[in-house]
Amino acid sequence: MGMNDMIRFVRQMSGQLGSSIYAGMQPQSNPQQISFLRQLQKEMKEKNSLDCPMEVLPVTVFDLETTGFNPEKGDKIISIGAVKMLGSRIIENEVFYSLVKTDTPIPKEASKLTNISDEQLKTAPEAPEVLMQFFRFIGSSVLVAHHAKHEQAFMMKISNDLLRTKFEHRVIDTSFLIRLCQPVLHPLPLEQICSECGIEVNNRHHALADAKMAAKLWSFYLEKAQEKGYKNLREVYEYLSLLR
Repeated sequence: MGMNDMIRFVRQMSGQLGSSIYAGMQPQSNPQQISFLRQLQKEMKEKNSLDCPMEVLPVTVFDLETTGFNPEKGDKIISIGAVKMLGSRIIENEVFYSLVKTDTPIPKEASKLTNISDEQLKTAPEAPEVLMQFFRFIGSSVLVAHHAKHEQAFMMKISNDLLRTKFEHRVIDTSFLIRLCQPVLHPLPLEQICSECGIEVNNRHHALADAKMAAKLWSFYLEKAQEKGYKNLREVYEYLSLLR
């Protein structure tokens, strides 16, 4: 093989190799998924959750377990748990839970905290599959989470990376209602604030168990908000804006 032939061969193989690598990294989507996500975004834009009466406000409380705290530096979601609510009532049979496959080894600290092992995640459902199942579960409902910035950052990252779509769900932190009773609120771990409210702490750092505890916390303070005379989320937003 002459030098020119060798150069052409290397270029050809490099092109084929590069194409195969990037093909494997492309987001997984199909026309049905794209149609569903567009409809979801349309519903969210049309929905007026701020003025919905609190006693019939539908929300989905969710929790993520992750390998770390920074999705932009490669930390991954390893499990998702969620439970639906109507007003202050938890809908016990409307729950979601799944591990999320990753081939990246979990840090020992995260594995010990969550009781999730590398072996479990190797056989778990693929991330795009879990993400679409989660979107179908939550629909266009308002989302609630404890320390919600963590959950929101990971959902924004995974939605963009895997589905090339913006994560546009309204996400409310549990502190949103807690501040009505405790205007000067310091961030507290879920187990601590649950204990202060008389909520039993079980199976901490399991995504579904944490979601259920956060739901009970939301229920507790939603009833407090109603007792104080608040009728909807908009009135709470307006009051809290005066505290800044």
